[in-house]
Amino acid sequence: MDSAALLDLLGNENRRRILRLLARKPCYVTEISDYLGVSPKAVIDHLRKLEEAGLVESRVDDHRRKYFSIARNLRLEVNVSPYQFGTKSAYPASPSLDMTGCRYLSLHVEQGDPEPAGEDVEDLTAELERLEGLENELSMAQRWVQGRLTDVMDRLSARFGENGRFYAEVLSALANGAQTTNRVARKVDAAPDVVEEVLTSLAESGLVERDGSRWQLTTRG
Repeated sequence: MDSAALLDLLGNENRRRILRLLARKPCYVTEISDYLGVSPKAVIDHLRKLEEAGLVESRVDDHRRKYFSIARNLRLEVNVSPYQFGTKSAYPASPSLDMTGCRYLSLHVEQGDPEPAGEDVEDLTAELERLEGLENELSMAQRWVQGRLTDVMDRLSARFGENGRFYAEVLSALANGAQTTNRVARKVDAAPDVVEEVLTSLAESGLVERDGSRWQLTTRG
């Protein structure tokens, strides 16, 4: 999808909120309508636009209810600087991509003046070329990580059964630095008592551990 069209599509707050909700679980129109506080007709219009863009897909369950879910893994990058404005959308890089061939992923930052006196144009153009290469490789690395994160979350979700997606989100929140029940609850948009129950279950499985009021992933020795 054209990145400018994607940026325009996501400029609508309610469409962004729909995608945030669908990132947590598949939903049908009534659920989305209640979550947004807008009419089902408006929800259907937003879903139609998201579906036409290929961001959302639908399926019908055994009770003939139509569920919507996010259809693709896509990254949108926006660059605003005094010398450039641009957007770029891209699918995650293949998991088989050999990232060890990237020259700049291990950064060595030299201390001191980043623009020492006496630098000539040749030095500056060489540095420009190096930094452009670094930017491209970092973009590729981010796409690779995004794809791997989605794959790992999918596999975690499958391991926990019916509520696997929620369990995977709780683990992700812990991995991302949330340590208390309330902070995890805010990250996963759930009630603290529900999160506490999930964390206790994960602790019984040996996946997380508690130290006072703080939770953390169990480290493997």
